[in-house]
Amino acid sequence: MKVKKILKRVGLVLLVLIATAVIWQFELVNYGLMQLRGQLRVINEAVSLEEYLQDTTITADQRAKVQVILEAKAFAFERLGINYSENYSTIFDQEGKPSMFVITACEPFAFRPRLWSFPVVGKFPYKGFFNREKAVEEARRIREEEGMEVGLRTAGGWSTLGWFKDPVLSNMLNRSEGDLASLIIHELTHGTLFVKDSVTFNENLATFIGDRGAVLFLEEKYGQDSKEVNDFIAKNADEETFKKYMLGAAQRLDSLYRSITDLELGEKQELKTALIDEIKLNFDTVDFKSQRYVGYFDNFTPNNTFFMSLLRYNSQQDVLALTLEQKFDGNLLAYLEHLKTQYPSL
Repeated sequence: MKVKKILKRVGLVLLVLIATAVIWQFELVNYGLMQLRGQLRVINEAVSLEEYLQDTTITADQRAKVQVILEAKAFAFERLGINYSENYSTIFDQEGKPSMFVITACEPFAFRPRLWSFPVVGKFPYKGFFNREKAVEEARRIREEEGMEVGLRTAGGWSTLGWFKDPVLSNMLNRSEGDLASLIIHELTHGTLFVKDSVTFNENLATFIGDRGAVLFLEEKYGQDSKEVNDFIAKNADEETFKKYMLGAAQRLDSLYRSITDLELGEKQELKTALIDEIKLNFDTVDFKSQRYVGYFDNFTPNNTFFMSLLRYNSQQDVLALTLEQKFDGNLLAYLEHLKTQYPSL
């Protein structure tokens, strides 16, 4: 009887602790359940790539892109040191619509992002939603109640870091071969190495491995001087020019923010607006090789979340490239294997 009473009391204590935790972290628990439902829907409605290829209504281009995914995965596992997984062996039909909406937030006069804390995985400077209305509402709340600048975008893909078997999203098949290979390798890199509370490093590394890996993938498939490789490199060259300009613009804004901390709010806003207008105006003088970025700022004015996103994904590319060449003689496989031994991964 004493044992039963003890167990009963322990059970009651556990229930009280669980209830207290749920009440204390109600918003986080509610968000987690909402995301779980969305993720499970994507997983449950996904079909195997083999089944997808049997669908007689898909186009020849879609079939070819599925083949690219299979080839890029095999290349990543065999040539780049990416850990093997069953990710991207299924596909979810988005019906042409985005599946994930991501919000970011940043202080208006400093490149300090808002961080969201999650159990196990740590802090993130972005928050995803499967429901657009929920994302819009959260963005509005942060803007109005916390006084931060907010960004809202769709996600072309994401990694659950091994918690679930990540599917291909059907909209991915709209990408070019090189972009698709880069995206798949990028997300697989997250599943291979993801350091807690180090989002900027994680995203920069995945971008670096994705882009470099895609070039190597195309070179092995078509040859080093092939049209496919040269076209991808040319496209990336314009993208690098864009990033270089924007990262320089971010540095100018950061210097401005550091110099105006003692000014009144109105003065700060005036100086900030003037500099962003100058950044937009000078953008038209950048020497791009294609028409891809023509009129880029015609319909929107960037805020701090725009620049923070560029910094988050691209600010460490030069350091990674220098390390790859100087310490690993350009061997991407050796570099990633080294990083896996140096950093604890989730």
